[in-house]
Order: sequence, then C-alpha cells, then structure tokens
Amino acid sequence: MVNIANTILGKIVDRKHEEFALRLKQRSYKDVEELAQAATPVRGFAQALRGKQPGVIAEIKKASPSKGIIRENFNPAEIAEQYESAGAACLSVLTDVDFFQGADENIQIARSHCSLPALRKDFLIDPYGVIEARALQADCILLIVACLSNQQLEEMSQTAFEHKLDVLVEVHDEEELERALRLNDRCLLGVNNRNLKTFDVDLNTSLRLKKLLDPSRLLVTESGIATPADVAMMQEHDIHAFLVGESFMKQPRPDHAFKDLFGTPRLV
Repeated sequence: MVNIANTILGKIVDRKHEEFALRLKQRSYKDVEELAQAATPVRGFAQALRGKQPGVIAEIKKASPSKGIIRENFNPAEIAEQYESAGAACLSVLTDVDFFQGADENIQIARSHCSLPALRKDFLIDPYGVIEARALQADCILLIVACLSNQQLEEMSQTAFEHKLDVLVEVHDEEELERALRLNDRCLLGVNNRNLKTFDVDLNTSLRLKKLLDPSRLLVTESGIATPADVAMMQEHDIHAFLVGESFMKQPRPDHAFKDLFGTPRLV
C-alpha cells in the first residue's frame, strides 16, 4: 500500500477511525442493518452511468480540504434538481463532516428531490460504513484503494453487493489499479487524477491507466475535468464516464455549468 501517513488522506483516515468508534457506540451493527433493510429500494447506479454518453456523476459538495468553502449558498435539494434537469446520470454526495462540511442527511435530501441514483462520497474503512450507506438511501459506495488493505476491499465490496449497492473503486496509479482488478468485475473503476501527496492534477493519469484495461471495462475519470477540451480529450481516448464536482459547485447555476461542460448527454 502507498504510504499516506503525511497526506491529507492519511489525516482523514485517522479521523475516520475515531468517528467509526463513536458511531458504533451510538448505533450497533444490528441497528444499522435494520435501517438498511428498511431503506427505499436501490436505484441502479452502474446501469444509469452506462445508460448515457457522456455518463456524468455530478457531485454535491460544499467544501474541500484544499479549497475550503467552495459553495456558500449550499442547497442539496436544489442542486440535485438542477443536475437531473441538465442530464446527469448519477449524483455523488459528500457525507464527510470534518473535511468537506458534508452531512449524512444530504444524500436523503438530494435523492428525494430527483430520480437519480446517489453515491455516498466518504472515506469508508469498515463494512459498517457500507451498511450505513444503504441505511442513508445511497445506491453506491466509494472504496479508495490507497487507504484500504486487500482484505478490506474484498470484504467491503462483498458487503455492498449483498446490500444491492454498486461499488466505485478509486485508484491513483498502476499499483492501485492492479489491486482493484482483483475485485469482482462488477466494481466500477475510478481514476483520480489528483496526486495524493502534492494535490497536483494530471489528466494523463486516466489516459495512462485506461490503456491497461480491457476495452470493455468502464473507467470513471475523476478530478480536474474543467473545460470542454478536457472532456473531448477523454472521449477521444474512449473514456466516457466522468465525476465532476468543483467545476459545477463554483458556479451560480450548476445546471448551466453542466451544460457548458458537457452539452446534453444522450441515451445509449
């Protein structure tokens, strides 16, 4: 595994261990499982992403560790409605409190104001968080290879599938991609173009890793997609799935920003 000790990701993971201990005191595995079983039916995240081209996961995010507050006027319901009208395939909703000023209820709020499936964007470290995601009405979870062991990745992805959740597995380089490919091929692969240590963005990361995949395997490019030229470059290399947040959140109207970047996605 990559050493994340002196990175922002390492700090986040350390905090997640503390947070997990607190959540477990408040609500047992049994309790959160009962809530998950009572949740509304899942909406097919992977299916929706594959059903449009480009397939855009539009992110609902108030802040980030590197940029601070991104969106002062933060209304998850309104943003979700705008994303759906603009043609997004899916939502990504930040639930991390300490570093991204997210909240668990933001998934439920956003999802109740549109018909799009939603990813719980958080830094999950235990199957508890996977089950909790379903209890929160999420349709997909994020697993970040850089901060999880092979055993954790396997256990948490299987827990997700048992709860009918889709899984987006995020990688940053060739070594992480190799580990991700050991998982069930039902997992979606996400390539984060942002360097963990420097926070620099290099879109060539997605292009480089795409070459290592079977052509039929869907790759989601994450971070740094800011212009129509960025989108066109990805599409020229057969990358048609995108996760975009900051480019939308910085603009007064996220739906207008969406259309400026992607035009109108078409059904496939």
